[in-house]
Amino acid sequence: MIAEFFTSSASGTQKTGAILAEEVVKNKSRRQAALMALVGDLGGGKTTFLQGFARGLGIKEKVLSPTFIIMRRLGNFYHFDCYRVQKTKELLGLGFKKIITNPKNIVAIEWADKVKKIIPQNAIWLRFEFIDKNKRKIVVKSKDAR
Repeated sequence: MIAEFFTSSASGTQKTGAILAEEVVKNKSRRQAALMALVGDLGGGKTTFLQGFARGLGIKEKVLSPTFIIMRRLGNFYHFDCYRVQKTKELLGLGFKKIITNPKNIVAIEWADKVKKIIPQNAIWLRFEFIDKNKRKIVVKSKDAR
């Protein structure tokens, strides 16, 4: 799967996230967690996208980036932020392998390129690119989007 989305506002980026969440929820036949690996520059829209994605999952709580705590859990939605992660061991110590084996879980990993070694092959990779100050391009691939 390869798709490209263009957004020109935070609300547009959130709407794109909500649309992808609907697609992820439709897939009931998975054998392990649905996993999204997000990559892109600082301020590229990753967290904004995940705010819309969580809303698309029906999550009412505000989604904040877990930069300093690495992981937040909202129901069966796990949000990892690897910006400050130095070694994959840090994620593994949080029960990462167990989390990704449960097919009921949905996992999003910001800065996924930092922990690429432990990301399963079935992950959906999303690359966030700046077009200009307000516009973003979001590239969605089934394999590594770097």
